[in-house]
Amino acid sequence: MQNRERPMVKRDGAEGSSRFRAIFPGKSKPLIAMAHLPPLPGTPLYDASAGVEGIVDYVKRDVQILLQAGFDSILFCNEGDRPYQFKAGLEGTAVLTRVVTECAPTDRPFGVDFLWDPQCALAVAVATSAAFIREVTTGFYDSDMGPWTTDAGRLLRERRRLSADAVAVFMNVTPEFSSPLGHRSVADVARSVAVSSLPDAILVAGAMAGVEPELEAVAAVREAVPKELPVLLNTGAKASLIARYWPYIDGCIVGSDLKIDGYTWNRVDSNRARQFVEAARSCE
Repeated sequence: MQNRERPMVKRDGAEGSSRFRAIFPGKSKPLIAMAHLPPLPGTPLYDASAGVEGIVDYVKRDVQILLQAGFDSILFCNEGDRPYQFKAGLEGTAVLTRVVTECAPTDRPFGVDFLWDPQCALAVAVATSAAFIREVTTGFYDSDMGPWTTDAGRLLRERRRLSADAVAVFMNVTPEFSSPLGHRSVADVARSVAVSSLPDAILVAGAMAGVEPELEAVAAVREAVPKELPVLLNTGAKASLIARYWPYIDGCIVGSDLKIDGYTWNRVDSNRARQFVEAARSCE
C-alpha cells in the first residue's frame, strides 16, 4: 500500500471548511468523479466468472479515463451492490479496500463510500489513506432498504478513536432512495446538521442516483448554512445543467452523466467525462 500523507487540519471554528480546503487547496469548486465498482462478491449481481480481478480491471480503466478528463478527485463506491444494505460484510469491506489500494490516483485526493455503512467507509479510508468519505450520517428515513437510522455521533467518535481526524466526512442531508420522517424543511435540516453533526461538507442529492435535486433545495441549503461550510451537488450533476447549480455550490460529485448513455451502471464514457469537465470549467 502506498504511503499518502494526509493534510493537517486547522483547529478553529471553521474546522469542517479547513478539512475540505486542505484536501482541495487552490480549487474553488472541485469536481469529484465517481468510480463505481461492479457488484462485489456475495451480492446478487456479482460476476463470479470475472472475479475480483475483473472488478479491479474494470475500475482501473474507468479511473484512468476520469483522470485524463481532468477531474480533481475520485470517489470510489460500491454502486453495483444492489439491493443495498445498512451493514457491510467482511468480504465487501476487504474487496473495496483492495480496489482502492490498486486503483487510487497518486497525484490527487480520493475518497471512499460504502452504501450504506459509514463505519465501513471510515475503516477503508484509514486503510487506504483516503482523504474523505461520503455517507448518510444524520436523520431518520423511510427507505427502499427499510427504516434508516443514522448515527453521526458514533461515526465521529470512531474517527477520533482511530486517530483519523484528517479524514473529512461529507454528510448527505437528502439521501437517495429514501424520504425523511418528519416535517422539517431541507433548509432547517441543513442548518441543524451544520451545528449538531460537525460535517466537513454538506451534500444535496435527488431522489435516486442520477436524478438532480430541486434547484430551490440546493439554493435553500446554501442560504441556511454558514458560508464557510462547503455545499456540494451530490447527484444529478449533468453537463447540460451544471450552470444552473453553479452559483449555489462549492463543488460537485458526478457519476451517472459520465457513463455511456448517462446510465448509472454503465461504463464511463470518455467523451461524456471530458464534456462534463469542460461544461463545469466554463462556469468559473
